[in-house]
Amino acid sequence: MTLVELMIATGLGTVVLSAVMALTIFSARSFAAVTNYVDLDVKSRAAVDRMSQEIRQATNVLTCNATQLILRGVNIATGTGYTLTYTYDPVSKKLTQSKTGEADQVLLTQCESLSWTNMFQRTMSFTSDPTGQPDLAPTLSACKVIQLNWVCSRNLLGKAATTESVQSAEVVIRTR
Repeated sequence: MTLVELMIATGLGTVVLSAVMALTIFSARSFAAVTNYVDLDVKSRAAVDRMSQEIRQATNVLTCNATQLILRGVNIATGTGYTLTYTYDPVSKKLTQSKTGEADQVLLTQCESLSWTNMFQRTMSFTSDPTGQPDLAPTLSACKVIQLNWVCSRNLLGKAATTESVQSAEVVIRTR
């Protein structure tokens, strides 16, 4: 083998190895992003399932502000009342559920934003909104539907590129 052949083989080998390395890094990053999406989606679905189940059983909304949603309910089996509280802490980015007589439970972590401030009443006016959107509830006692929205995210491999999961649901209070 001559020196020229060796240099050409080394150059081609370097190009091929660089391509394989770039493909490996891209694949690892894509796999991490898909894993993050799946994990965030599973946790968001579990939280919306839990919240919708509990909110549907509530009897009325007591308080609603940017960081807290408090509902009142009655246990069907025992007939005793309970208070259901959802607290969002924007600093720790956690959503916690508290229910009278039960331990607090963290439903979401890494939650960038959360909103449940849209409260709707039972009636719909198709004249003012032909899409069939319920009317906003004038008071908490008139609330029949609660709209939930949140965005959870996490960094991807320690970099600024984030993986994001957005959830939105309208939950009807069935006992009203």
